[in-house]
Amino acid sequence: MAIVSFSATAREAVGKGAARTLRSKGQVPAVIYGHGREPQPLSLNARDLDKMLGHIQAESTVIEVSVGGTTSKTLIREIQRHPIKRQILHVDFQALVAGEKVTVSIPIVLIGIPEGVRLEGGVLDHTLRELEIEVDPSNIPDHVELDVTNMVIGDSLHVSDIKVPEGVEMLDGPETSVAVLAAPRAVIEETPVAEVAEGAVEGAPEPEVIGRGKEEEEGEGEEPGKKCDSSKKGEPKK
Repeated sequence: MAIVSFSATAREAVGKGAARTLRSKGQVPAVIYGHGREPQPLSLNARDLDKMLGHIQAESTVIEVSVGGTTSKTLIREIQRHPIKRQILHVDFQALVAGEKVTVSIPIVLIGIPEGVRLEGGVLDHTLRELEIEVDPSNIPDHVELDVTNMVIGDSLHVSDIKVPEGVEMLDGPETSVAVLAAPRAVIEETPVAEVAEGAVEGAPEPEVIGRGKEEEEGEGEEPGKKCDSSKKGEPKK
């Protein structure tokens, strides 16, 4: 189980105006809630928060939040970001208590190189990358592994093929696909344009040529409103 520590500051001012003021000072508003406690508003250093999130799996890492000498084990339950700037606007922490199970998503790591990839040129498709589980906070695994070494073209592996530690309950359906090994994609070779233009195919019929009048041969277009006489099409030149 991954555990990291993070320091926060208690705050009294709440609301949109107070939140905007915090962000202008390089801080991020946050709150800790859960287990019958009153929600506790916090202020987080934006730079330290970005640094921490860049090194952890936020959904499944236990974060020990220290506020004024008191430490609470928490999970991040929501990170609100600006839709365009991607700036973090608010963070929700859920307080954890040993013995009370929580629902988290952990990464699924594929182990090995499939036989169908090595010998047949198959393509491995990792269709499910996270597994939703219910577990005691003290036993949250960093990830689960699935061995794909023996897969050949046409094989698929499912949630039921994943082995999890004791005390971990998988919430995804057992028949949910995790990995599929498909046949190699066909490569379509296009005929070079130059070959087509030069009549590279032996025995191909000569293209029909529609004769042009003297004026058109000299580069002048058809006069406006003048109709083309189709009866003269293809007549030999005199």
